[in-house]
Amino acid sequence: MYKLLELPGDLDTRPLRQAMWANHIGHRFTQEADRQVLWLANPEQRDEAARLIELWHRGELEASAAQSAPRRRPSITGQAFGQAPLAAGLIAVCVAVFLCMTFAGDAIVRAFTIVPLEVIGQRLVPGDLVSDTLAGGQVWRLFTPALLHFGWMHLIFNMLWVWYFGRQVESLQGWRRLGVIVVVAALFSNLAQYFTGTVLFGGMSGVDYALLGYVWLMSRRRPESGLFVPQMLMVFMLGWMVFTMTGLGDAFGFDNVANEAHLGGLLIGLIMGWFASRNAPGGAGHDASGDR
Repeated sequence: MYKLLELPGDLDTRPLRQAMWANHIGHRFTQEADRQVLWLANPEQRDEAARLIELWHRGELEASAAQSAPRRRPSITGQAFGQAPLAAGLIAVCVAVFLCMTFAGDAIVRAFTIVPLEVIGQRLVPGDLVSDTLAGGQVWRLFTPALLHFGWMHLIFNMLWVWYFGRQVESLQGWRRLGVIVVVAALFSNLAQYFTGTVLFGGMSGVDYALLGYVWLMSRRRPESGLFVPQMLMVFMLGWMVFTMTGLGDAFGFDNVANEAHLGGLLIGLIMGWFASRNAPGGAGHDASGDR
């Protein structure tokens, strides 16, 4: 990371942060005593960052944005899609699926589970992964359980981490990189859960843990990438996974958690992070072309 600037600790830097993310400038603010320190992921972007800082000091960031889009000011949703359209779109799809489940109920669940499910009498009869999902041409089922959420809190917490980690990856490394992580993580975490004998499960948390593993390992092996996970957040996420995998989780009512999907997602995220940090130069903007 490249140290660019020190600012008074009481300054509101939110407009500057938003402008830098909108311009795909990887950065991080840290607090040191009574000062805010601005770090750049890629020193080659310091001139562009300096231009935005000058506009911010003059109070012209909003005016500059208005000149580039004079007809109307972007909404909060528009800004989110502008910063990380794939991450925001993924959240929108999960919310839409959740709302459809509210009205269509079991029909949506049966369409998105990893194998077809039939209710015969009082029994839930699952199909077979090979003969029904694969040979039957229902390959989408390998991925779609990640879109299912079984409660508002389940949805909100999973989407929070999708946005926190997904926006970092997309803003700094491009939507293609985020897309590959999401697809591969959904596949592996769903299969990990299925092969433990569970057929009715869902949620984006396997993908969340893959993003956690990817961002954390990249931040350790390629700090110049600009990806960052606070140490306490890493401790919390790993602690939560261990908690739900033990009898302690059952005692507090967390006995219906797809633990194997969490673990599978974390492992595949670490593997992808290792390969990415080993084979790529890791600068900001690289590859930008692109319950449980």
